[in-house]
This record gives sequence, C-alpha cells and structure tokens, in this order.
Amino acid sequence: MSSTLPLSEFEPLLLNRELSLLEFNERVLSMAGYETTPLLERLRYLCIVSSNLDEFFEIRISSLKEQLAQHSTVVGVDGYTPAEAFEHVQEAARRLVERQNGLLVEKVLPSLCKEGIGLLDSRAWSDAQRHWAHATFASQIMPLLTPIGLDPAHPFPRVYNKSLNFIVSLSGHDAFERKASIAVVQAPRALPRVIKMPGEISGMPHGYMLLTTIISEFVGELFPGMEVNGCYQWRVTRNSDLFVDEEEITNLRQALQGELSQRNFGAAVRLEVDCVMPEKLAKFLQREFSLSEQDTYRVNGPVNLSRLMQLCNVVDRPDLLFPEYRPKVPAPFGVSGGAPVTMFEAIAQSDHLLHHPYQSFQPVLDFLTAAAVDPDVVAIKQTIYRTGEDSDLMALLVGAAKAGKEVTVVVELMARFDEQTNITWASRLEAVGAHVSYGVVGHKTHAKMALVLRREKGRIRRYGHLGTGNYHQKTARLYTDFGLLTANSDICEDMDKIFSLLTGLGSRRPLKMLLQSPFTLHDRMVAMIQAEAVNARAGKKAHIMAKMNSLLEPTVIQELYRASQAGVKIDLVVRGACALRSGVEGLSENITLRSIVGRFLEHSRVFYFYADGVEKVYLSSADWMDRNFFRRVELGFPVLDKALKKRVVNEAFVYALRDNQLAWRQQPDGGYVKVKRHGRPFNLHEYLMQTLGN
Repeated sequence: MSSTLPLSEFEPLLLNRELSLLEFNERVLSMAGYETTPLLERLRYLCIVSSNLDEFFEIRISSLKEQLAQHSTVVGVDGYTPAEAFEHVQEAARRLVERQNGLLVEKVLPSLCKEGIGLLDSRAWSDAQRHWAHATFASQIMPLLTPIGLDPAHPFPRVYNKSLNFIVSLSGHDAFERKASIAVVQAPRALPRVIKMPGEISGMPHGYMLLTTIISEFVGELFPGMEVNGCYQWRVTRNSDLFVDEEEITNLRQALQGELSQRNFGAAVRLEVDCVMPEKLAKFLQREFSLSEQDTYRVNGPVNLSRLMQLCNVVDRPDLLFPEYRPKVPAPFGVSGGAPVTMFEAIAQSDHLLHHPYQSFQPVLDFLTAAAVDPDVVAIKQTIYRTGEDSDLMALLVGAAKAGKEVTVVVELMARFDEQTNITWASRLEAVGAHVSYGVVGHKTHAKMALVLRREKGRIRRYGHLGTGNYHQKTARLYTDFGLLTANSDICEDMDKIFSLLTGLGSRRPLKMLLQSPFTLHDRMVAMIQAEAVNARAGKKAHIMAKMNSLLEPTVIQELYRASQAGVKIDLVVRGACALRSGVEGLSENITLRSIVGRFLEHSRVFYFYADGVEKVYLSSADWMDRNFFRRVELGFPVLDKALKKRVVNEAFVYALRDNQLAWRQQPDGGYVKVKRHGRPFNLHEYLMQTLGN
C-alpha cells in the first residue's frame, strides 16, 4: 500500500492542460513520421495536426491571452502563472510546428514525389508547365483577385480568419504617380488551394500545383508597370470562441446567428508567415494585428497545410492508404440464417451493443428507419450535437415528421464549429412540423440518445439508443464509440424524463438507472472512486479502469490520487489532454495511464469499478472534465447484460492494455514514451477489425 502523504506535498499536483494537448498532437505527428504508416496516411496525419493546431490557437491560446490581459500572477495547480504557462505553451507549439514542417518538406513530400505524386515548385518548371500555370492564372485565378495597394485611401483590408493572403513588396509609381511600397492580395475562398495538372504536362501521374505557388509566380501581372520585389504568403488565426449573453437573449438561434457572422473577425492570436518573408514585412503584419514576435510562426511550406488533405482524398492510390475496411452489420441486424426478426423484436428480446467503427453504424439508421415507417410508432425523440451537413439520419427525422410522427429533436446550437449546420437542420425540422428545442441555455446538450415510443398491445413501449459518440455517419467510420440499443424499461423511462426536462420546465426528477450531468454524474463517479478506496483499505480487491478523451477535473483527479494511495489498482486510457500525473511515488504509483493513437480516433468514454465483485460498467457521453460534469447535459448509462459487460471490458480495456504498437505510456513528469514491444506484436485497432469486422 502506498503512503498517504497530503496531496499538498506534491507539486505540481496537476499538469498544464495546454501542454498536455500539445503532447497529444506530438503523438499524432509521430504517426506521420513512421515509415510503416502508408504514405498518403502520413500526409493525412500532418494535416490533422495542422487542423488541431488551428483550433488550439482559436480556442485555447485565445483563452490564455484573455487570462494574460487580466495581469494575474497567481500560481495555478500546474505550477505556472498565466504568463509562465503562455510562454511554455508557445515554446512547445513552436517545436511542434518545426517538427511538422520538417516532416512535410524533408520526408513526406519527397516520398510522394517518388510515387508520382508531386507538388511542382516554380523553380523547376519546364516551359510547358510554366505556360500551363500562366494560362490557369490568367483564366481562372487572376479575374477573382483584388490587389489592394496600401495608402491613405486604401487601408489594410479586413482579413478573414485562417484565410490565405499575400503581402507584396513593390517599387515604382503607378498611373496616378503614387509611389508604391506594399500591397495585399487575398486569395478568394472559392479558389481551390491544390490544382491538378494534366499528366502529359506534369510528367507524372499525379502532378499538382499549389495556388500559393501560381499566385506568387505571376502576381506581378496584378501590378502592371511596377516592380515586384517579393511576394510572401501569410495568414492570421483569430479567436473563434462565441460569446452569447445568456441573461439578455430572448431567442438563442437569432443571437447565435448574429455572433456567427462575426466569428471570423475576432481578435488575432497567431500570425503565420513564409519563412523567407523579410523581417520588415513580418513586423508590419505584427503591428497591423497587434501581435508580437512570440505570436509569429515562420512556415517552411504552405501556411494552410491542412488544405493538402485534398490529396489524400483525390489521388487514386489505394496502396498508399490504409487497407479498405468495411464494418460488419452484427447479428441479428445483418443477414443471418435464422428466422428474420424485426428491429423492435430484436431489441425487445435483449440489449445490443455496437462498437463503431469496427461494427457498422447502419443498425442505428435502421432503428430510426423502422421508427419512421412503423405505423405503431407514435413518437421519436432525439438529441443532436454533431451530425454533418449531409445526414441520412436527419433526413429520416424529417421524413418521420412529414409522415405524421411526433418528432421531438433537441438540437445543440452551440456545438463548436457546427453551429451553422445545426441551425440549418433545426430550420428544416421546424418546417415539417417537428418539435425543435435548443436544450438549456448555459448547459450544452452533449448527451447522445434517441427514444422511440411504440404502441404495443394497448400500451406504449419505449425503445432507446444511447451512445458515447455523435449521430454522425462520417465520424462513425473514423471514431471508436460504443452504442447501446435497449428496451430496458427503467433506462428508457429515465430517457423520457430527461427529454421532458430538456424541452419543458420543472424540477429535477429522480432517475433509476442513468447518471446525468450537471446533477448526479460527478457525484456518483466520485462516490464510486471513493468506494474502491474504502475496499482497498479493508484489504479487499479494488480496481478502477477508465477510458476517455480528456481527464482534467480536479476533484476526480484528487480522488484518484487518494484511491491510489489507498492501494487501488487504477488503469487509465486517456487519448488526449490529461492533467493527472501517473506513476508518482507516494501519490499515484498505482496508476498507469496510456494513450492510444492509431488508425482510428479513440473517442469512447467507459468507466469500470470492481465494486467488491459486482463490476459496475458505465458508458458515457462525458469526459472527466469540468465542462462535462457541470456545464453540459451528459449521460452515463450502465451496461447490465453480463455478456455485453464482458465485451466492453475486453474491447475498451483488456486489449488496450495489451497493445504494444499504438500505445504510449505517460511518465510522472507528463511526458509520454512509446510502449516497448515485448513478445508478439499486438495492435488494438487491427485486432478489433479482425474480431468484430469482416
């Protein structure tokens, strides 16, 4: 048993959230560095990191800058003042970007070129390539460009968040005898960032030119009679967090639409410039956006790297991608030799566990399809957090409402970066008579549940689906998530109570099975952790396993520390940000913490407590974060069937703890090392594809 020193004796007690997020992106970037990763997938991982960093600056760095503006010198539980934290985070981000650019320019792009997939540099263009590039510029690009010469009559243009721009250094006089110095050219969003060149001209099967390269080469034609001394790409990242005054608004959708129009013009937080841009021009842009050298990132490669994702999707080279995987529709929902059963008969007979993407998302769509067409179904209730612009599921709900079903949809309008999509779907649902609610102002509805009410033998029977992930067909093929189809009367009754709370008014009603944020989920998680500690102190077996995306909530972390000190064995699988320090002698030496990074994005939330042999297993929409426990509507739902419970334990924990190819282990200082391969190689994702898939 570990010592029981007060937690105050350990410093820092928690790790910095932003540094932990950057550590996660370092692990993702490692996938791009492995030569065993298929080549186009290596490019995809580079683009994913670039996209992740965009959001990191838009949200997390913006938050840090707001703290700096308050001039606080208070040392946090991570051991840093806001100024110190900001400095360390910027240094870590800069190292990550440098490593990312190095992998792109020195490894991935040259390897792609050897495979006949190239980005043609203007310095090596042939005459035919130059002629084609110029013709493309003249006919398709130049007509859409608006050069802006900066002078008292032409102030600096309003620059859209993350847009591609060029700063042009000029000399000479124009037609009005104005002396030229600096101009700005903005690349319209309508223009593709990667342009395919005919194979007979490029000299390779898949030759491309970057829009950046073409504009830079021919930008002089926008300034006839002037001398172009240099043209350099740049972009600015802005604060993209939305603010809606919850005490003042009367219509959330209208207020949010007003904010969305301004999102792309928030305060600047990062400036990315071409690595060869002269210092004078970089300083000019810094002054224009009130940014410093610390906020400036010099890029060797395209400033909008994530746009190269297009190559992963359009180049027809399946040998350079992960082997195609088609998830299986599990019995009894797939084709089998037994007598056919309806969707509702199958769910009425027993609970059914779905593990995406290893198993198909189709049974969820079939569940709602059956509800939409079944004459005995009287009502469908659903929560929507993210679903995508082209969603079969949402189309099913629209169709059900048109068919006269009572359709109630709780749409979360504040789902970050999906706000406009959700507003559009809300409007379409309202137009066909569905009841649309926006949940509870101040508490995002992040719970994932669908409830069907069906008339059977003179009474109403409920059927439900609960999940750890969104109702999004695309991410269901990329993210690992669990879903449960059930007709358990207590669980479904609890779901109905929660829907009533979200769409109506009234006091909280007690739930029999489900745990709900912001009311019971946190307290019950803490209580179950504490119960394991009590059992350990009594000499009983005690074991906690938890899998999630992020682990940041201080009270839960402190209770895990205390449980570890009591002798509880704790195994954590945390994909991303984690403030807990594992393996610290006297504090957390009984805690192991792993992160799995591979082909699929680990997204499910699963919590296991040995509970003196009862073995409680919960699936949840919630990570262990402050926002999930206290500022969102979340659900934790039990897995009751013994066979399904065993499946969850194996698929979420046993195999993850056995993995020696995708797993990283956290060190006491918060850093991560790749798990060493002892014995036979074991890849969690490949094993589950083989076991559950085709």
